[in-house]
Amino acid sequence: MQTATKDLRLTKHPAGSSSHAASHPDRERLVSASGGFTLIELMIIVVVIAILAAIAFPSYQRYIQKARRTDAKNALLDLAAREERYFTVNNSYTADLSQLGYGGPSPNPSVAVNSTGQSYYTLGVSAVGPSAGTAPYTTYQAQAVPTGAQASDTTCATFQIDQLGVQTNWKNGTQVDAGAGCW
Repeated sequence: MQTATKDLRLTKHPAGSSSHAASHPDRERLVSASGGFTLIELMIIVVVIAILAAIAFPSYQRYIQKARRTDAKNALLDLAAREERYFTVNNSYTADLSQLGYGGPSPNPSVAVNSTGQSYYTLGVSAVGPSAGTAPYTTYQAQAVPTGAQASDTTCATFQIDQLGVQTNWKNGTQVDAGAGCW
């Protein structure tokens, strides 16, 4: 019984004693060396985590922006379908989103695209007739303009569709290359 107590304390016994510590010399080395992590080891772990975060966070941001673009495209395609229905009944397009079934007061020039509980695009439409500013409107252009956190999306920026179904993207007044894969 006394040897078990001495074994827990890991005291050295003279050669030839019946203690377990004497028969396992590596055990004593393990217990005395495991005093915790050194500052250098902790700093290496912090640096590795920082490098991983520096790589992962921008990638995650791009993924989120790309997912939000889908909301803008779906909203524009829905608006285009509503414009075509309106044109079928009235033989004219409209710039008033409330006449297309979107909420808000009339005339409604824009509406927030809100599919995830927060708006990242604002939807707007302009209609043009043969005489400036008068109906019947024979053309329209609908745009989804990025707002909030999505405004930093420099790849696709503003989505646009017209009465012919031509889908384009605009950034700072210039058309984005079609090869960007926005639509």
